[in-house]
Amino acid sequence: MRLAVCRLARIGALASLLAAVAPPAVATPAAPVEAAAEEIVGIATATGVVMRTRVFRPPGPGPFPLAVVSHGSPVDAARRPEMPIPAMPAISNWLLQRGYIVALPLRRGYGETGGPWLENYGRCNDPDFYRAGLTTAEDIEAAARFFRARADVARNRVLLMGVSAGGWGSIAAASQNPAGVFAVVNFAGGRAGHRPRVGNCTPQRLIDAAGRYGATAHVPSIWLYSANDTFFGPELSRRVFDAYVRAGAKAEYVALPAFGSDGHRLFGADAGRALWQPPVGKFLATFRD
Repeated sequence: MRLAVCRLARIGALASLLAAVAPPAVATPAAPVEAAAEEIVGIATATGVVMRTRVFRPPGPGPFPLAVVSHGSPVDAARRPEMPIPAMPAISNWLLQRGYIVALPLRRGYGETGGPWLENYGRCNDPDFYRAGLTTAEDIEAAARFFRARADVARNRVLLMGVSAGGWGSIAAASQNPAGVFAVVNFAGGRAGHRPRVGNCTPQRLIDAAGRYGATAHVPSIWLYSANDTFFGPELSRRVFDAYVRAGAKAEYVALPAFGSDGHRLFGADAGRALWQPPVGKFLATFRD
């Protein structure tokens, strides 16, 4: 009997030890985009083309802060007409968990939105990245205005977030200081990267355009680039950023580690969230009411 009691005591002690070192329970994640309320809306643009836009809405009556998330532009022009209305689940899920309405416009010249592609920067040896970015910004700002008129959107809590050409357009939009926009998140923003046999088209023009944007931008921003981004590598992205802040803009640069075979794909991948989520979350936390 005494032996059995000792064994039970040892088992109970072991169970207590295991309970003490067991990992905490993981909280149930918020509903993903597959379960979120979703709609497709049409937004009139300056040229009359109706911009097809996907919207994810968190539960509840709102009003909610708004995130306008802007897609990139494929290197191969033949892919532009094939582009679907964006969903960007890795980014959208993160925003939904934080209570944002997420708007993902498909800009003019892409996919179902159609119309002429107006974001062209011209020849590689003589590009106009400044004008091209402002053209992208027109569609981003049109989306922000449209949703600010909705009753379920907090009019002065608009976040602009973009990837690649969409990141560049979001920075261009910041130079216009659109109503209601409190911050910008630039994921690997730029234009004319990854050109065969060329690399980047006239990179000094990209740097100069960033300086022009920074001279008028009053909206704070955060810029994130991966160490192995094949479109906008660390040296170039840092020079573009430095020109922006030297001109007077308020911004933060985050150098992320290498990701897979091309860090430019980091922001569309679920696994990439572990890298960009902490700095972006810290940045946005400074704007809480």
